[in-house]
Amino acid sequence: MATLTALHEAMARLDEAWAECDDVLSFSRSQLLAVNGAVDALKRRLDAVHVEVVARIADESRRELGADSLAKQQGYRSSAKLIAASTGMSTGDASRLITVGEATAPRADLLGAPLPAKYPAVREALGTGALSVQGAALIVALLDRCRVAAGRERTAEAERRLTESAPGLGLDDVRRLVTKAEAWLDPEGVEPRSVEQRAQRSLTIFERDGMVHLDARLDAESAAPVITAIRGYVTAAFAARKDSAAPDGPDADRRSVPMLQADALAMFCAHALGCEERLPLGGATVVVRVALADLESDAGTAAIDGLDQPVGAGAARRMAADGGIIPCVLGGDSEILDWGREKRLFTRSQRLALVERDGGCAMCALPPQMTKAHHIRWWSRDRGSTDLDNGVLLCETCHHRIHDNGWEIRIDGRGIDGRVWFVPPRWVDPEQTPRLGGRARFDPGRGMGRVA
Repeated sequence: MATLTALHEAMARLDEAWAECDDVLSFSRSQLLAVNGAVDALKRRLDAVHVEVVARIADESRRELGADSLAKQQGYRSSAKLIAASTGMSTGDASRLITVGEATAPRADLLGAPLPAKYPAVREALGTGALSVQGAALIVALLDRCRVAAGRERTAEAERRLTESAPGLGLDDVRRLVTKAEAWLDPEGVEPRSVEQRAQRSLTIFERDGMVHLDARLDAESAAPVITAIRGYVTAAFAARKDSAAPDGPDADRRSVPMLQADALAMFCAHALGCEERLPLGGATVVVRVALADLESDAGTAAIDGLDQPVGAGAARRMAADGGIIPCVLGGDSEILDWGREKRLFTRSQRLALVERDGGCAMCALPPQMTKAHHIRWWSRDRGSTDLDNGVLLCETCHHRIHDNGWEIRIDGRGIDGRVWFVPPRWVDPEQTPRLGGRARFDPGRGMGRVA
């Protein structure tokens, strides 16, 4: 009943948003946003109702019913086939929808007494529209995969954290949350997965239509230096393009990102053959973050900045022995992380500390190699200091978006444990509700201890 009430409220919201005008072309920007939000709310409420319905269809089609199975009576082998045919979705998508429905539907014990849903927090988030059914499917799949290894309490904590962090994120960002959450839900499983993935790495080269094709499948350990170097080259190319005296002239660099990445790979290989000149990599460095206890033992996991996939402690030890790859050790006696106004540019140590706090672009989560350290209070205009509490990592696009549209940035706390908040202007949000950014927003497992 509560789900249907929410559905009717969402329909009324859409009617209200659409009432002022029947022609989308004449909508103002605020009307476009209002209708878009109303459509999204209605779709999510419909998905919540659909999830409950498919769970009942699956229950009425269970195998033990034999010929009385609902799906078989309708001429289908399974409930997934029935739902796929009636909705036009793939059988795989229908199966995932059923899995979400079964994981969030109310249950009963053998005596018929009511039991809560398997994942009550996911059910509540679906019912309120805070979580899409696609995001719920990712979270449910993770929890099912790790619940035995993690135990009941830790699985419940993961469910709570993920359902709190997922609202407001796109599906790709929810997928990143799930990938990181798996590392602290089942840290013992990361190393075996890393070994299996490393055994599957491959690079095939073939010629077709006059072009040479490269098809690579790399595990995180093998991919880290490749991705870091290529992203560094692309970042340096864009910086050079921006600083060019004639950015729109006939000799301007108009290469696309895929072109730049291809040129980077070719240049690196040519450099390896000749090895006579230094390449422009924009200061790119592979940073592996791992706890000392995990590094010294066979348990635990490590994270590579710029990659979502975690690696095991064994991979971290191997990478620590390579050149151009450093561990995250900050704030020692020989490192100054706060410079006041003695220096205008952030030091390498400060940037590494900002990477540890922000994870990359604090606003959109682009990897660290594609960001720059910016003063929150400007150096010249506001007399801002070059300290961690006045610094933030931003990609070029988000940097311009913030300054051009009047957003504010606030830091709550000090050092690498601080949290970054973005405050929208009043014309975007009259209440100016702060929006969490940085690693605290995109990594719900931050600060969560490892299973003993």
